[in-house]
Formats: sequence, C-alpha cells, structure tokens
Amino acid sequence: MASVKPFDPQGVIPACLLAFDDEHRIDERWSRKHLRDLAAVDGLSAITVNGHAAEVHALSLDEQKRTLAFSSDEVGDQIPLVCGVYADGSQQAAQIARMAEDNGASALLIMPPQTTSMGGILRPEMLRAHYHEIAAATPLPLVFFLYPHTSGLYVKFDDMLRLLDEVPSICAIKDWCHDGRLHERNIRELQSRTHPVNVLTTHSAWLMASLVMGCKGLLSGAGSVIASLQVALFRAVAANDLEQARAINDRIYPIAQAFYADPFLDMHNRMKEANVLLGRLPKAVVRLPLMKLSDGEIERIRLALIQGGLLEQEHSA
Repeated sequence: MASVKPFDPQGVIPACLLAFDDEHRIDERWSRKHLRDLAAVDGLSAITVNGHAAEVHALSLDEQKRTLAFSSDEVGDQIPLVCGVYADGSQQAAQIARMAEDNGASALLIMPPQTTSMGGILRPEMLRAHYHEIAAATPLPLVFFLYPHTSGLYVKFDDMLRLLDEVPSICAIKDWCHDGRLHERNIRELQSRTHPVNVLTTHSAWLMASLVMGCKGLLSGAGSVIASLQVALFRAVAANDLEQARAINDRIYPIAQAFYADPFLDMHNRMKEANVLLGRLPKAVVRLPLMKLSDGEIERIRLALIQGGLLEQEHSA
C-alpha cells in the first residue's frame, strides 16, 4: 500500500475512468494504463478514483476497494488520490471512508446520498448527520459535492455554511451548482472564510468562465481525456494571460460541447469513446444501464477531437 500523501484539495484534478472487458469485469491492465497516462500529465494536483466517471454507481464495495488498491499501487507514489464515497446509507459511507484511508486515499469526494433527493432540502440535518458519520470514521480531508440548484440534491447556501462549520474536515467543495451567480457567490464567500474552503469547479461545459471567477481548482471527468488542456487553461488564467486562455479554450470548446450534449448521462460514456479514438483504451465498454453509443455520436466525438487538435484527420478514420 502506498503511503498517504498530505493533500489540500486544489489545482487540476481529473476523475479517471474505469476500463471493463467484454464480460463487464474490471479490466485492471487497461485501467492501470489509463492511470499512468493521467499521472504523466505535468501539473496535476491529484487524480480522483471511484467517482462518477468510473461508474461508481455500478461498482460493488469490493470492486471499489480493488480499484483504489491497484490505483494506489500504480500511481500512489507519484500523485495523491481522491476517492469517491458513493452510498445512500451513512454507515456504508463511513465504511467506504475507512476503506479509502486504509488503501492510500489522500482525500474523499463525498457524493450526496440519493435518499435525500425527495425533499432533503427541507431536512438539512439529514445531510449534516451523514457528514458527521463520515468525518468520525476518518481524519482525511473531505470534498463536499454541491449538486445543481435545480436538482433534488441541492443544498441551500446557509445550510452548506452550517455544515462547513460543524464538519471542519470539509476543506473543499466540488461546485456543480450550474448557476453562474450562485457559483460566484460560493467562490467569493467560501474562499474568504476564516478557515477557507476551496472551490473546485466541475462546470466543465463552461470551464474558462468558471475559472476566471477565481476557483482554486477543478475536478472534472473531462480530465480523463483533456487533462493537459485543463492544466494549460488553469495556468493561463492564474497568470492573467487572457489571450492564451482564450486560445486554449478554443480547443476545449468543441470537445466539451460533444461530451456534455444531451442526454447528459452519457458524458462519461463519451469520454471512454474519446480515449478509444485516441488509442488510449482498446474499447469503450460500460455497465448497464449505460449503453454503447451510436456510430453517429462516436463520429461527432471524433470530429470534436480533430477540432480540438487532439486527433489528426488522416489518422482518425
């Protein structure tokens, strides 16, 4: 097991994919290669495993443990690992948190329990109890995953502030509020607290606009394909080099448009297909209920990669 690296969640953090074979079993060899490819990108702060990009919703606890273990073995000596915690039950979430600490995670990305989707916004004490259970199980830094304000999993700003006050191990949020006004408020207010909470944007469909507001970092499934472009954009914005940032964003734009088209649920499916087109994965197998993309959509992804300068036309047919 790799030693746990101290980590303050900030900077560019791609969320990795998970490769499967034709029988829908975890393909460890190609998953390890994908991790090596990501870890080789200069300028990353960490890699997220067992997130939505890795289809964590379709993984058993044993598979989550196995994935984190071989991820830690493969790249844990090079880069910190953020492990997703996806569970509807708080006790199960705490169990995953302990497992993650034991297997080399440096921080935890806490996804909201689906049990709060049917009115949880009216019972904020439920989410606070969920986080208290996790924080009591591990001293690892926690990343709070803020869902869109139009979803059943959104948390009101004042309720989020109370949660941050009560659970000081939450040191960052993954902001997916999907509203520019709310997003800017989060950045300004959370990062200026006495004990600052970093805002990691996951507004990957409008990443440049989000970063210019002053986010401390980004945590994105699109980084499984375009991590180097995300690093370049993050650095250009940090250096106040607007011309360079625009040039990089011009490359990201067509790819982001392809990834985040409707239906939105296929975004990580599309990222797998992109890695196949780029020769980084042998096939794009996903677990049900996700399904194989049509040839027409794969062609749209291919054209987007060409527009973004990641794929040469003559080698992509």
